Amino acid sequence: DVTYKTAWHMAHRIREAMAETNPPLLNGKIEVDETYIGGKVRGKGRGYRGNKTVVAGVVQRGGQIRLQVIPGADRETLHAVIKKHASDDTAVIFTDEWPAYKGIGDANTKHETVNHRLEEWVRGDAHTQTVENVWSLLKRAIIGSYHQVSAKHLDRYLEELEWRFNNRDNPHLFRETMRKLMKSGNLEYRELTAS
Repeated sequence: DVTYKTAWHMAHRIREAMAETNPPLLNGKIEVDETYIGGKVRGKGRGYRGNKTVVAGVVQRGGQIRLQVIPGADRETLHAVIKKHASDDTAVIFTDEWPAYKGIGDANTKHETVNHRLEEWVRGDAHTQTVENVWSLLKRAIIGSYHQVSAKHLDRYLEELEWRFNNRDNPHLFRETMRKLMKSGNLEYRELTAS
């Protein structure tokens, strides 16, 4: 029995509380991929990205994920995201064939790719299916639960998805979320809606 405005504000306060501060670096086997979030534009083809926001995902197999809005899917940006979230001793990084990922491997870290353009989805241990499953969860949530998401607030929706994914096996997820909410600062409505 509250207004939409109140419910929306409360939901964003909860999402803000879910944000991880100084999360540990990922290591072992890591998958990296990017996706584009945004609606269709009438009169534009399937590949049109002028209204899209780019999101990068870095996931440790069997472990946690880090999601981040990025300005573009260029080499400098993607390499910076990987370096921010993956430890130097990462064993292997799996990506698709996007050229911007080239050169991410080093003496400690192998880089293996799958070529989606040639319909290669898995080759031995090389695949990006874990992170692609997260993109599926995100896009289904936007269509089914949120109905639409603005680029301005996309970070908070990503924080919620990241929190839920990273705590997927936690039987006390609700309690932990409430603890984080109790310890978090207040997110004022005017701050939330400021340009």
